[in-house]
Amino acid sequence: MLSLVLWLVQLILALLFAGVGFMKIVQNHARLTENLRWPEDFPAGTVKLIGVLEVLGAVGLIVPQATGILPVLTPLAASALTVLMALAVLVHVRRGERNRIALNLILLVLSLVVALGRFGVFG
Repeated sequence: MLSLVLWLVQLILALLFAGVGFMKIVQNHARLTENLRWPEDFPAGTVKLIGVLEVLGAVGLIVPQATGILPVLTPLAASALTVLMALAVLVHVRRGERNRIALNLILLVLSLVVALGRFGVFG
């Protein structure tokens, strides 16, 4: 049962991170700043890097575990996404965007659950 729940959470997270990461990669900085506002605090290259990290994290949530090739990369990817979301929360707190923190906290907690679950903390 736990494995099924973890797979479901991994799939949801992978779809979300792949989508927002791809958006950061392909959209220009001005458009991202207009839609999200926080990118105005960062150079365009940094925002693109964040997008690449999100896409790589999404791949890491699924491929290693699904193929059995280096499955330890799945909890490592989830851990990295947890850190990324913690940093996102800090950015929104610094900017006074309290209404944008909830989604990042949810993604942080779900990523942490996957990391802990795939590292075997839950049994």
